[in-house]
Parts: sequence; structure tokens; C-alpha cells
Amino acid sequence: MTMRTTLLNALLLAAVTMTAQTATFTKSAKEEIAENRYLAGSNYLDYDRQLSTTPLTPAPKGYVPYYMSHYGRHGSRWLINEGEYRSPINTLRDARDQGKLTAEGLEVLRKLEEFLPTTVKRLGDLTTVGERQHHGIGRRMAEHFPEIFKTRNVPIDARSTVVTRCILSMIAECEELMAANPTARIHNDVSESLQYYLNQPWEGRVRNVGRSTGDRESREARLRYTHPERLMKVLFNDEQYIYNNVRAGELMNQLFDVATNMQSHDTDIELLSLFTDDELYDQWRIRNVGWYLDYGAAPQAEGVMPFSQLNLLKNIIETADTVTQTQATLRFGHEVCVMPLACLLEMDNCGAQVENLDTLDNVWRNYRIFPMGCNVQLVFYRPKKGNGDILVKGLLNERETTLPVATNQWPYYRWVDLRRYYLEKIRQFESQN
Repeated sequence: MTMRTTLLNALLLAAVTMTAQTATFTKSAKEEIAENRYLAGSNYLDYDRQLSTTPLTPAPKGYVPYYMSHYGRHGSRWLINEGEYRSPINTLRDARDQGKLTAEGLEVLRKLEEFLPTTVKRLGDLTTVGERQHHGIGRRMAEHFPEIFKTRNVPIDARSTVVTRCILSMIAECEELMAANPTARIHNDVSESLQYYLNQPWEGRVRNVGRSTGDRESREARLRYTHPERLMKVLFNDEQYIYNNVRAGELMNQLFDVATNMQSHDTDIELLSLFTDDELYDQWRIRNVGWYLDYGAAPQAEGVMPFSQLNLLKNIIETADTVTQTQATLRFGHEVCVMPLACLLEMDNCGAQVENLDTLDNVWRNYRIFPMGCNVQLVFYRPKKGNGDILVKGLLNERETTLPVATNQWPYYRWVDLRRYYLEKIRQFESQN
């Protein structure tokens, strides 16, 4: 039995009374990527290239938002490792020196060399695009939920991992919240002591399963979906040279990562046109499978990988239990936290379990979950007058989501039901860990 096992009674009730269906896709992933090629970037996707255009559902009659519990990823950044930039340059330089590059190969090398100086002492840093993303998110928070963020003297507790790009992302959002409400009492905190839930390491069963599973499936997916033959002929003028000197699949993957991450920068350098629509889709599929196996509720990994965010979910519940006044809790970290958190919360299709990985993108698409700047917002509502149920709305990247309990007023759920569901889910996992 996997940890995806849920509360039978809750599911039976949900089947009868839930008014909103789990999100479905109206287009295939291949079609979506062909229409918006930036989506192929997976976790490199610029948040602002996939903003929601659907208005938020008004609060139920007599209810008002009073608390937001949030976890957000840093914004767009440079690639993290120097080799990600230098390795493809070195391969192309060697070929150039031997006269083995085509005119297009020379042009690709020129673009890579032109961009390389911007990476010096910048690896992993937040870019201006990333800063802009968080200013937009913070501004929309205040616009969408003025009852929280424009309340006089509202306390806002903002905490970040110790990584600089996360700290700067936190600052950008808080600047917008302070601009919207100069009376807000914002407390910022950054400390190693917070890492246990802001960036929890793989521990216990998650660590053991994560180390021992998924590798074979990832390798097989990479082999199935990597087709570098056309691209190599575009770059090189000698097939024998390619065979003897170029790791074609590896070079294709390297160029793809640089190309898709260019959307993290304000630059005219463009490399996505190197790839056909089919190649973009296949390269994305490799990464979609890999992220699913590492952080989704993949049955190949016994469904346990979302529990890498066990401490974060506990913190969300425990903090919500202390809230008695209008306030907000903002947490800032990484996509390796947002993605499994969304899967652990079972937002929309995030918690899907798929045995046949060739069909994964029919129900699970990583670019919907974790672009640069991705975030989970749980917004709590209470009656304006008198007593009544506390309601919660879940937002993934500012889109309203389904959650795994019954409701007759989607996207609003009773907190008592959600809290009970998640605590039982935690109990079941810990009893087997």
C-alpha cells in the first residue's frame, strides 16, 4: 500500500458532494508548448509568461479573508553551475578550431560566448526578471486580499531560507506590501534554524526511497525522448566528427537548458529557435518525468516523495492554529519545496499517480506547478459577524485549486475538514516511516 492511500470516508463523501472537478487539460502538453514555447523550460519558466487571467471567486456571503499562509519559490535566476554554461561552449569551440561547425553552429557559439561574461560571480543569483516577478506577486496579493494586507498595523511574518536569491525575493514582495500599506508591521527572518521546514532535507523513508528508485525510469525516459540527430547536423558539418567527438544527447540537453533559461534575463539572445516543436516537447517530457519521480506522488517511488515537505505542512497547520487576528505568514524557498508541497496538499492534479510514464503529461505537467516564482497560497476566511466555520481557499500560482475533501461551495473548503484530512495523512505516513 502506498502513502497515496487516503481517508475512504472522505473520498466517498467527496464523490457525492464535491461540486468542482479536478482540473482537466483542454489541450495536450505538446499543443500547449507549441503555442507557448517557454513552457518547455519546466522550472525555468518565467512566472509572468503563464499568469492566470481568470478572476478569483468572491468570498461566500458573510465571509471575509483574515489570514494568508504562503510558501513561494525565489524568482528567475542564473543557472547554478558554471559547467552548465561552459560545457556546450567548450564542445563548440573544439569543433570550431577544427573547422567542423556550420554557419549556424558558429552563430550559436557566438551567442553563448556573448552571454558568458554576465554569469561571472552570478551563478544562482536572482535576476531582474526574478525580482520583477515577486514585485508583481506582492502587488497582486494586496489587490486580491485588501482585507488582509491593507488592514491597519497588520502583522506580516516573512521568513526565507538562507539562500540570497530567496532573501531578495522575500524583500521584493515585502516592498510591495509595505507600499500598499505603510502601517503594516513586517517581520523578516533568515536563519539556519528555519531550514528544517523551509528547505527540509530528504530524511527517513523519503531519503531511502529517493536514493533507490526512479533512476532507471528517468534514464529510460531520457533515452526514449532524446533525438539529437537533426540538431547535430544543424551545428556540425561532419558526421564522422560528431560520431567520434561529440556526446550528441548530452550537448542537446545542455543547449536546451541554456536556451530555456534565457527567459530568466532581459536579453535579446535567443536560442529556443534551435529546437523544433517536437524536440522542445520531448526535452520537456524528460524533465517532466524526472521531476515527477523525485517529487511527485509517483507510485514508482511508493508515493512518498511529497512527504519531503512533511515539516512544512506541519508548520502550516501549527501556525494556522495560533492565528486569532488578521495577519499573514510568508515563507520563501525553492521549487523542490513548492512542487512536493502542492503534491502533498493534493492541489488539482498535483497528487496524481501514474504508472505508465509515457502518459504522464495527460494529467501532470510540471510547468503548471513550479515556474520561477511559483507559490502556494492558503487563504483563510471567517464570518464577518458571529460564529461559523473557518473556510480556506487554495491558490497555486494564483489560480484557485481543488483540494482533497468535500465541499458544496468550491473553491472554499471547511478548514476543520482539511486539517483533519492532512493530519490523518501525516499520521499514516509517520506510522510507516
